Amino acid sequence: MKTLLITLMLCCFGITTANASEATLSHLDMTSSTLGLIALVIFVLGYVLVIAEEFIHLRKSKPVILAAGLIWVLVAILAKSKEHGKELVEHALNHNLLEYSALLLFLLTAMIYVNAMTERNVFEALRAWLVKRGYSYKKLFWITGFLAFFISPIADNLTTALLMGAVVLAVGADKPKFVSLAFINIVVAANAGGAFSPFGDITTLMVWQSGNVGFFGFFALFIPSLINFLLPAVIMSFAIPNETPKASEEKVVLKKGAIVLCLLFICTIITAVTFEQFFHLPPFLGMMTGLSYLFFFSYYLKLSEKKIADNTTEFNIFSKVAKAEWDTLLFFFGVIFCVGGLGTIGYLADVSHFLYDGFGTTSANIIAGILSAIVDNIPVMFAILTMNPEMDTFQWLLVTMTAGVGGSLLSVGSAAGVALMGQSKGMYSFFGHMKWSWAIGLGYGASIYAHFLISG
Repeated sequence: MKTLLITLMLCCFGITTANASEATLSHLDMTSSTLGLIALVIFVLGYVLVIAEEFIHLRKSKPVILAAGLIWVLVAILAKSKEHGKELVEHALNHNLLEYSALLLFLLTAMIYVNAMTERNVFEALRAWLVKRGYSYKKLFWITGFLAFFISPIADNLTTALLMGAVVLAVGADKPKFVSLAFINIVVAANAGGAFSPFGDITTLMVWQSGNVGFFGFFALFIPSLINFLLPAVIMSFAIPNETPKASEEKVVLKKGAIVLCLLFICTIITAVTFEQFFHLPPFLGMMTGLSYLFFFSYYLKLSEKKIADNTTEFNIFSKVAKAEWDTLLFFFGVIFCVGGLGTIGYLADVSHFLYDGFGTTSANIIAGILSAIVDNIPVMFAILTMNPEMDTFQWLLVTMTAGVGGSLLSVGSAAGVALMGQSKGMYSFFGHMKWSWAIGLGYGASIYAHFLISG
């Protein structure tokens, strides 16, 4: 029963502050109470619905937001029996709200920029350019893989996977085997590329904001991440059809301001890094400052486009806000407060003791990566951040990498894999991905070995 509890709780996540001493919150120590167990069951049931999203088509934010509300009702009831229980609950709620707000503002800025670049045809132009080059299937396999690896550190792995997936479908719609292999390669590459950049994945972002690894420290994972992508890619490339698809003559024109938008996004990233490195201000403040660059530029576009023909659609920055991934942002709210509630009851303290004291830091961090293939890397990483085990920079980098690339072992282990299953029209599936899990597993092991050789 205790082992089962540990496994279930690793599906949870929480938040850590920049100050490590504040990350370990006081708790009620009522994990054995009836209401405490009910709270755990509520979270598990809610997360089962999240995992089944692909099959039941219920948005993942809905069950966890409901679960969060119910869990905190139970926490409030339990707190009544404890001295200073009311103050403890208030402190825990404020802590979770502060950390969620920082995450929300950071991600919202990035999403608005990505949507603005999409509207200006930045990604469509790249896709059209690749399609019309007339590359062979094998060359496209490698090109889309490398592009996914190098774009995801800037854009994020989900956006990158969808972009490269569109390229693959445009040239290989009549070659299901090529689409399946190329999609697997894209998922692995996007997740690996996101692991060595603070902007590449939610997990790296949270480790950076927690203060456990500095901005430039993540680049020590470049070689291990590259190995994680290359090893399975080399193995799968032998199964790619040795044919060349017909080139397309499709042309996509960049809209006015597209290049400037890309430059402003780079400036926004630089601003966030500068705020954190030189002024010791939270990265989200730098991102919000960078959002003002986009607001001013959108004002310029709005004025200039009014002078064009009446049938031209006016650039509206607030429409980009509306198109942000609100389901994802609300999902983060739900799970953060679910785990905040469970942590207040006392579950995460027990899990930290069992996992890191029982298995050892290295083994625990490798296990975390494997678990991320089942329950997604974000919950796993946030659970570790909440438990805040005693680890040096080497171990924080290890768990950052394993949680990031471990999701590639299964198609449901990352947002990139889930998204491509929906985009592939049945040509990329859970079982199709699992046929190559052994090769991805070799890359997973090799990347860990490389990290020990380079940084250990």
